[in-house]
Amino acid sequence: MDITEIVIDGDTPGIAWRLPVLHFAGSKPDAPKIYIQAALHAGELPGTALAHFLCERLRQAEAEGAVLSDIVVVPHANPVGAAQSHFGELQGRFDLGTRTNFNRDFPLISARDRHLLIENLERYSAADRLKRQLIHMALGADLVIDLHCDDESVQYAYIDDAFWPEAADLAAALNMDAVLLSDGESSAFEEAVSFAWKYEVPGEKMASLPGKLSVTVELRGTRDVYPEMAKKDAQGLWRFLAARGAVRDDSVTLPAFTGPAVPLDNVEMIRAPQAGTVLFHHNIGERVSEGDLLATIITAPGMPDGTIDVHAPQAGLIVTRVSDRLVRRRGDLMKIGSDRPSAATRKPGTLED
Repeated sequence: MDITEIVIDGDTPGIAWRLPVLHFAGSKPDAPKIYIQAALHAGELPGTALAHFLCERLRQAEAEGAVLSDIVVVPHANPVGAAQSHFGELQGRFDLGTRTNFNRDFPLISARDRHLLIENLERYSAADRLKRQLIHMALGADLVIDLHCDDESVQYAYIDDAFWPEAADLAAALNMDAVLLSDGESSAFEEAVSFAWKYEVPGEKMASLPGKLSVTVELRGTRDVYPEMAKKDAQGLWRFLAARGAVRDDSVTLPAFTGPAVPLDNVEMIRAPQAGTVLFHHNIGERVSEGDLLATIITAPGMPDGTIDVHAPQAGLIVTRVSDRLVRRRGDLMKIGSDRPSAATRKPGTLED
């Protein structure tokens, strides 16, 4: 394993961020190149724990000559966000200087212009320099895996239609509960990577990208950081790498993925009609029927008419749930992956900021 550091000068005097990058050299030139990063949202640490145990396995494989692909691992992809601790809480999702989500506003370019990403970096803020360095590394790979987590959730992934159903092997290897099929219409990291591939010839969009993959994996919830869970997830990602020919492991066989693969238009975003204390009646991973009582919101404690009930608009699987129990008006409560398109209108791209 070769370790390098990318130094990102801060936007104020005397500050610099260091981004460790781990490289494993493959022995097979035509094997797919791999890029894996974790904690782009700096407080989302299940992926960092997975990367720790995966690298342990990769070092062993390297010693045995079983690493076939060039593999790049960035275990904690956001040192800028990791330093944003305020009032006892890490604020790693948004850049406090610009209020921009660290997983938005990645450059949308053609893959042939990859070299432009790291030219004249001094013109950009620290957060933008970080983003340009990350996507530059990713565009040197064929398989790109961005490890995130949700608030409270089952294990699922956002996968562009262009990679499905070929990417079902990743869902099977990690034993995912669901896949949300996206339309690739945002500036999030994984969609910026797929954009660059789709428009490698500017102005000509490729509908499918065989042999490529750019995916956001949601490794359950923010508090799901445990040694055995991380080891199991690392083993799942190892199985995927073996199935794709990135590492040699003849013992690996993958079952078929049997979970739901749901277009984003079929995801019901359940929101609070009013502010108050939320009482959930169903947990993540449960299937609900149309009309089921999902939550009760106490809007006026102690009053005879002080509650509002929230019901399921249609049947589906509860994929995520908010951990906060004091909710704001129109605040997110749940995502439900459903069989039919939602009646609610959705803008192209990601479901939330």
